Amino acid sequence: MTHLDGNAVAGAFADLLAFDVTSARARCAGCGSVAVLATALVYRTDAGTVVRCAGCDAALATVVEADGRIWFGLNGISAIEVTAPVGG
Repeated sequence: MTHLDGNAVAGAFADLLAFDVTSARARCAGCGSVAVLATALVYRTDAGTVVRCAGCDAALATVVEADGRIWFGLNGISAIEVTAPVGG
């Protein structure tokens, strides 16, 4: 089997990042529950934002904004489901 470089997933990642994230369904790596992200618990502090599972309170994601950059950590999400765009 041969491999491709990261450009081969450009379309899939563009679809993933070009949608209303609150409508995406995410699976918690802690408890395995699947829910739309709009139902997650969000805590904001000066240090950043933590998104927690409404079922078990595990951290799903973190967002830190500083110096004109944004860092996303998705360590607590084992999968994200989005609806494919029409015609996709």
